Amino acid sequence: MPKLEHLLEQLCPNGVEYRKLGELGTFYGGITGKSKEDFKEGNAKFITYKNVYANPALQVDVPDRVRIGEKENQRTLEYGDVIFTGSSETPDECGISSVVTTKSDEKLYLNSFCFFFRLNDKTILLPDFSKHLFRSNYLRYQIGKTASGVTRFNVSKDRMKKVCIPIPPIGVQTEIVRILDKFTELTTELTTELANRKKQYEHYENTVLFDNNYPRIKLQELCTVNQGLQIPISERFRVPSDNRYIYITVQYLKNPADNQYYIENPNDSVICHEDDILVTRTGSTGTIVTGIIGCFHNNFFKVQCNGRVLKKYMLVLLRSKTMYGRMQKAASGGNIMDLPHKKFYNLEVPLPAIEEQQRIVDVLDRFDKLCNDITEGLPAEIEARQKQYEYYRDKLLRFKEVNK
Repeated sequence: MPKLEHLLEQLCPNGVEYRKLGELGTFYGGITGKSKEDFKEGNAKFITYKNVYANPALQVDVPDRVRIGEKENQRTLEYGDVIFTGSSETPDECGISSVVTTKSDEKLYLNSFCFFFRLNDKTILLPDFSKHLFRSNYLRYQIGKTASGVTRFNVSKDRMKKVCIPIPPIGVQTEIVRILDKFTELTTELTTELANRKKQYEHYENTVLFDNNYPRIKLQELCTVNQGLQIPISERFRVPSDNRYIYITVQYLKNPADNQYYIENPNDSVICHEDDILVTRTGSTGTIVTGIIGCFHNNFFKVQCNGRVLKKYMLVLLRSKTMYGRMQKAASGGNIMDLPHKKFYNLEVPLPAIEEQQRIVDVLDRFDKLCNDITEGLPAEIEARQKQYEYYRDKLLRFKEVNK
């Protein structure tokens, strides 16, 4: 990066000035005094917490709206403002920044769970420079130390005033933005391609599985299901042994560390192996689980295929968007939906010959690997480019401090 090195040597040979945020501008809160009704049919653009958290450069073309009266005195966002999330469950996730990098003809109102910083002199920092700067490790470390709490952490605006930032010359900022934007543009392109590939996969999956002339067969002719066990706490063990199996519950799948129990000498019918298929029959009906060895809870049933259908083909069918929708529709209940195995049996699926089943599985596996494999394909490429961006961002945004 010879051009940047030349600019640093030419414009700031003795280093860069560092200043506290409290010396450079003012912090402001989001909108106040709003009820749920104000967000149902709003007349003004509303910036959500999620928008701030997810985007280093704020998304201003949003569908979110809030009702603002003609005489209300609410602050609005301006070009160059730096927005921060106010609280989180961990201090490391507090104060995540987003910068208004585009000018909007409409007023932008910020939610009350965020706050923003406005420079007194907006010419000293380029908004596109700020979007990289405030997410760099150097700034994130300082911002993280401004948060305090027990179960939920909140950012202190008084402490935020003491956060120090570098103020390099505009020429240096411009060159750094050019370099770092190249990395983010590539990541955005790859992310867009991945989203398109996933849509392509869903379309092809539906076409190859359901838009065809294959015979339609009820699941009861292709498989049997075994329902799991509901074991009381008193019969669960924390310590594993040779005759104990991990107890697979919905809670265990969400948080294995805190929900790891073992069941002693379960019946073979309620034991699943790595290639067995588990279907959740209550709650998030239609979720498919594989790759776990253990004894499964009553919230699941295990699908055992007969010789007419390949297990991998059955797995592809059950994981498809179409079958998920059909299982949801077949379920019944109030707050907790339930899919009885009899209704599951009555669902119809396309059944080609075994050779065609294998061909479909092979094709969809290649698609799935491209879209979801974290060691290969687009997800791996996106992760590599993101790490490359973060490396250069943190390297380029640390400057020698003048007179230090």
